[in-house]
Amino acid sequence: MKKRIIISGGGIAGLTAAMLLQRMGHEVTVIDRALEFTPAGFLLSLKSFGVTILEQLGLAPALQDASIPAECMDFVDAAGSLISHNSYQELAENTTPSILLTRGGLHQVLYDSIKKQDNLVFGTTVEQVQREGSLVRVILSNHQALEADLLIVAEGLRSATRGTYFKNSYLEDFNVFYVGGRIKKAHSYQVGSFNTIITVDSMLSIYPISREEVAIQCYVRCMDEEGDYRSISRRLLQEKVNGYQPEVQHLLAEFLQSDRFYADKMGMVRAPSLVNDGMVLLGDAGYCPTALSGMGASLSIYGAKALAHFIGQSPDNMALACQQYDALMQPIVEKFQGNARSNAASFLPKDEASLGEFKSAFSSTSESVLQKRLANQTGLTEDQLQVILH
Repeated sequence: MKKRIIISGGGIAGLTAAMLLQRMGHEVTVIDRALEFTPAGFLLSLKSFGVTILEQLGLAPALQDASIPAECMDFVDAAGSLISHNSYQELAENTTPSILLTRGGLHQVLYDSIKKQDNLVFGTTVEQVQREGSLVRVILSNHQALEADLLIVAEGLRSATRGTYFKNSYLEDFNVFYVGGRIKKAHSYQVGSFNTIITVDSMLSIYPISREEVAIQCYVRCMDEEGDYRSISRRLLQEKVNGYQPEVQHLLAEFLQSDRFYADKMGMVRAPSLVNDGMVLLGDAGYCPTALSGMGASLSIYGAKALAHFIGQSPDNMALACQQYDALMQPIVEKFQGNARSNAASFLPKDEASLGEFKSAFSSTSESVLQKRLANQTGLTEDQLQVILH
């Protein structure tokens, strides 16, 4: 039976859900605070079941067109000495697929695939939610009122709707700042060959994505910092610059001066329940695992698939569908958030001794061990994978 569904947030999770629910015949309206969508954004790696689901939706060619060449990743220390060389082709053997692309590129692929784009309402947010019998009445900041059978909240890490209507949820401070962006610059790096510099309390990755452009991502551990995240992140990176090689110093100086970077303080969303009286949390709004999990985008896509799957099974009982979705997602969220904590401990060494342990461990780790670790971090159980197969 056709249902009316509102999705607040037109990011990766929201657009994937919109596409799936539209294809099932439901009337879907997506609202977003942005005035328009743009293809800008930092890099992300779409892995495992995230790739599988989008390929099932017929998006493989578009994903390939949006992908960035990726041949190898070298872990090095601040002096440029090699810790570990990792071939993506070798790591991909006997493991799940992975696609490197910009967040904006993935977003554009999803946006272009939405059949009816006239059901996207830009420049507005959820102001108030009221329950009226079996329906949800949503008042928007543009004073428009909409009624629906379900409100999907996919507003991202700092969702205002979650903060208002999901009182038991909270944002767990991860004590890590993230900086990401791209800079137009001729360079001597080999395209597709990436460097990740590991130092005490930081991890800096340099991605030459074309002969004229370099992407940069950095994670810096920092406790109890409040204020403007861009200013704090700039200061934290500037404090690290002097320890790097001259070429890296110059690149970072230009990058920070360009002001074309995204900065945020990372956090995990902890929600004992993803469901509340006609509303359901999706993607980072409900269970952000941070970028250090390596699975944020894929988990958002999986969540959208799972929610659509259960709605398809029980279209006349949204409450049951949402409860089944919640029950499925909770242990998966726990796994990937646990992975993020483990990765932070490994890739953001807290002191020189921990840095030495990282160098020793990764310099002697075989490809087969890395493959096993990657498979464990990105895999789901057979029961959890059944959602993808339907």
